Amino acid sequence: MADCVPLVKKQDLPPPGGYKPIPFKRIPAKQYFSGFACIAGYLGITTVSAYLYYLNCKQVKKNEIEMRSAKMAIYPMLVAERDREYLKQLRRNRDAEAELMRDVPGWVVGTWYGERVYKLLPADALIEPIFHEFYAHSDEKSWNNRTNLSIAC
Repeated sequence: MADCVPLVKKQDLPPPGGYKPIPFKRIPAKQYFSGFACIAGYLGITTVSAYLYYLNCKQVKKNEIEMRSAKMAIYPMLVAERDREYLKQLRRNRDAEAELMRDVPGWVVGTWYGERVYKLLPADALIEPIFHEFYAHSDEKSWNNRTNLSIAC
């Protein structure tokens, strides 16, 4: 059992001359810019950005004025087209009523069996129908567009 001699490890010792002292003092970060350079950079970037913003606002304002002028120029025509389409739909409704009730004896279009519904109005006065009457003889797509419905097909 001479082979089983325990190996003796050599104990770790401090390096010759001892350990270095432990650093505990505050080490400030390296400064790349001074306070003056930071403030000057901020003011410079702000000035350039404000100038670019001014140029952009001027361009947008010019475009806004042009678009407003175009809308004001075209608005009367759009209102006239809307009124024209409204009257065309009223005529289509009247024609549809005449076609639908052509076999009913004594039926006069725009009356209730020949009797005027509104007696105090002149005979040629425009009586604006309610929403349901206006869209009674139109296609379903027009009804859905007007009521903001979306029907998935």
